[in-house]
Amino acid sequence: MTPSTPECHPLVDTHAHLDDPGLRNDLEGVLDRAGAAGLVQIIAVGTTALDSESVTTIASRHNGVFAAVGVQPNHVAEADAADWQRIVAIASRPRVVAIGETGLDRYWNYTPFALQQEWFDRHLTLADELGLPVVIHCRDCEADIIEQLRRRKGPVQGVLHSFTGSSQHAAAFVELGLYISLAGMVTFSNKRLDTLRAAAATIPLNRILVETDSPYLSPHPVRSRPNQPSHLPWTAERLAAIQGLTPAEFAQATTSNAKRLFRLPADETL
Repeated sequence: MTPSTPECHPLVDTHAHLDDPGLRNDLEGVLDRAGAAGLVQIIAVGTTALDSESVTTIASRHNGVFAAVGVQPNHVAEADAADWQRIVAIASRPRVVAIGETGLDRYWNYTPFALQQEWFDRHLTLADELGLPVVIHCRDCEADIIEQLRRRKGPVQGVLHSFTGSSQHAAAFVELGLYISLAGMVTFSNKRLDTLRAAAATIPLNRILVETDSPYLSPHPVRSRPNQPSHLPWTAERLAAIQGLTPAEFAQATTSNAKRLFRLPADETL
């Protein structure tokens, strides 16, 4: 039996892969459960040209759902010029609110690192041209991303998603202009994640976001189940405690942050 979710407060899931078959095949149920858990809006994130197309279609058909489009670094090696032109074409569609998921990854070895960096710059330039924020993936390469972003002129509009770094990394990302989003790892009992929880406590309240990264990273107490947006309140509740806030205060702040960064409409909900 699934444990009861915490008390409902308006939340925005800033990163969910709604095109994943485990979510897409029960999309109406996924969205109904999300609304019942207090969620008001969801950013559906693409990782390839194909699923970026799909998340824009999902967003066009469902109130409260918006899209981010891009090629995630681990998929860059399989992408070609036509895929990039497809991203450019759909990036200007209604309800596309961000460019990404883009970024860098040293954990997996699916794409040569120099090619990842080239495509990361492509996404950053496209986001600048369109005036949209970027959704940045970072795995085992915080210093690389910080260095690449510092080479660009001025602050970067976007979010470092599913953050797993240190307090020093968090401070550097905030200085660069980014918001920082956290997922279910902050709820895990693993002592190795105490560093992440310590970093989460230092993120300014006006720069913190919350996400599920569905269907991945299910929070405690549903770690054994595929993740979905309705699980977001468990992560939000833990982050509220880490930040010394009530769940209602934390929800109000992160929802306001998400609406500001992604320019989400105030009056449209799931």
